[in-house]
Amino acid sequence: MANWSDPRTAAVDRATGVGARSAAYDAGLRSYMLSVYNYMASAVLLTGIVALGFAASGYAAQVFLGGGILKWIITLAPLGFVFAMSFGQARMSTATLQGLFWGYAVAMGLSLSTIFLAYSEIAIAQAFFATAAGFGALSLYGYTTKRNLSALGSFLIVGLVGLIVASLINVFVQSGPLGLVISFAGVLIFAGLTAYDTQRTKALYDQVAGTEWEGRTIIMSALNLYLDFINMFLFILRLFGSRD
Repeated sequence: MANWSDPRTAAVDRATGVGARSAAYDAGLRSYMLSVYNYMASAVLLTGIVALGFAASGYAAQVFLGGGILKWIITLAPLGFVFAMSFGQARMSTATLQGLFWGYAVAMGLSLSTIFLAYSEIAIAQAFFATAAGFGALSLYGYTTKRNLSALGSFLIVGLVGLIVASLINVFVQSGPLGLVISFAGVLIFAGLTAYDTQRTKALYDQVAGTEWEGRTIIMSALNLYLDFINMFLFILRLFGSRD
């Protein structure tokens, strides 16, 4: 008998193979994104616990209201962690990067304990839940949209630089209206960055899936989304929060 294959069967086999690969890809992407969100959400929770605990203990008031070098160490420590992770990620193991990530969350918690000295707990809770709702919606948009957000991301990064410059200027001029504009712009910029960073995180999966970079990419992507969340929360709190 001649050795031949039914083209209909071959077509089914090819379709099955493509479907299996697609299902495997989707499962891998879901696992990857879930890991990113788990890291990010866990870091936000850890930061909140540390901030609340440090403020409730009374040490936050002693450190930040009493002055001294410890105040500046705690304030600047998160920046040091970010620089170390951003510039050293290529040379670090995944475990080292994990340690720095959790260390950063703790350092940020100590630094953010000052919000409990300035705002009511109700205002903080309202700002947090508003941020969580907005972040969830924007991140979902960034994940599902077919629109390329790269151009928007470039525009927002330029806007972020302008926001930092304006914030530094306002430290010296202490302008109430300028502070209001900065807070409003900050909410918009980090809202946009949430969608952009989510899309970029999703796109990076194609490059790092199954490689030694996957674990490090998950952590750094979680860091970006964490920063988006925390900054959006702080600007919303400044806009709508009632001070004690």
